[in-house]
Amino acid sequence: MSMIVKIGKKGKAVVKRLLPAEKHYVGYTRRIERVKTAKRVCAMTFDDGPMDMPAAPDRFGGRAMTDVLLDTLKEYGAHVTFDVVGDTSENYPDEAGAPGSASWGGVKYDHYPDFRQDARGGAAHCERLIRRMLDEGHQITNHGFRHVIFGKKPFVYGKRAYLGSLDAAVADLKRLDTLMRERYGCALTMGRPPHYVDKIGDGFTSYDVYDRLGYQYMAASFDGAGWLPSTLSDPDEALEAEIAAMINPMRAALEADPDFFCGQIIFQKDGYNMGKRTPVAFALGRQLKLLKEYGYEVVTVGHLMQESPFADVGADDPLLPKLVKLSETAGVAFTDNRVRLDRTMAWGELAMLLAPKAEAMAKREAAIRKSGKAHPYAGAMAWCIEQKLIGANANPDAPVTALPEEKFTEVKEFSRRNVYEAYQI
Repeated sequence: MSMIVKIGKKGKAVVKRLLPAEKHYVGYTRRIERVKTAKRVCAMTFDDGPMDMPAAPDRFGGRAMTDVLLDTLKEYGAHVTFDVVGDTSENYPDEAGAPGSASWGGVKYDHYPDFRQDARGGAAHCERLIRRMLDEGHQITNHGFRHVIFGKKPFVYGKRAYLGSLDAAVADLKRLDTLMRERYGCALTMGRPPHYVDKIGDGFTSYDVYDRLGYQYMAASFDGAGWLPSTLSDPDEALEAEIAAMINPMRAALEADPDFFCGQIIFQKDGYNMGKRTPVAFALGRQLKLLKEYGYEVVTVGHLMQESPFADVGADDPLLPKLVKLSETAGVAFTDNRVRLDRTMAWGELAMLLAPKAEAMAKREAAIRKSGKAHPYAGAMAWCIEQKLIGANANPDAPVTALPEEKFTEVKEFSRRNVYEAYQI
């Protein structure tokens, strides 16, 4: 099964190259994979914890897996983002899948940190570990209370239960959001969908979920690889192969380009891989040592975004402060976190700048609930047309030909840069 996952991952990459490029729209939620910076600073994220079970194999005197990671991070002065779950004990009845398969910890659901050991993982049970994360300056983000995927994922998880609606996904994430705020005094601002499943199945996506919660979508640009099991049959050889798979690609990337990781987000796992081993417990220190040798600072995603929250506009652009300010209440960047300042502004993009976020979201959501789909700019366009800021027959994807005089200084060419510069806050 692990081979199927690896083949599927490669196949997905091939299909992505062959198909037309995905069309992105300006949105309130942006998929943060990396940011633009010339500094040698990068972020690292750990999914699925906290985990109060030992590493596997246990060579740390029975210490909790998450403690092992925290000890290593502390040794190297690194601060990271833990993308945690809440509690998987409600994910029954179920049965364990085959060892080495994607369903090793449950066929219908995920169970962390191991099957029938749910009380030893998650923010609801591991208070000491959560408090240690926060006390030592790490960031916590929302990976779902029960770690149930939002929609269908038939290739790898054909038998997997899923939430299936915007309301169910929002309710699940709110449970963890509330737990973190009320028990730990921690306000969450970002999330990552379980298994990166974005399509929910009722016309909505994970972007709509995060819109509702006021989150940004935390993704990653480099795979730390510790989640994939080796196909070697000998456990010791398999572990060594998994450790090498975590270190060698990082070393090769840095040797080819010492600035390779500037602004990148590295994906890791706080828990067992599909072979029920924890190569990250053994490889993390070597990864951090390698990054340190090249002069990198490893920080939380939140800290990284202080360099710039966007993938294509950095601190060297004088427009950055205004864009950051605008993005707090308006749609400025596309869903892939690019601003594309040199492109001509479209009517729908203008509407996302002008319409109040709550009004635009509510109108678009109502349209989807009524018909099952709606243009990404439908809500913002409807509000702007009602306010007579945009003509009733304007095509949301067509180029802007005029701007509301009361909102803008004079503009002759309607590039996105010119429009944002002329907009009066």
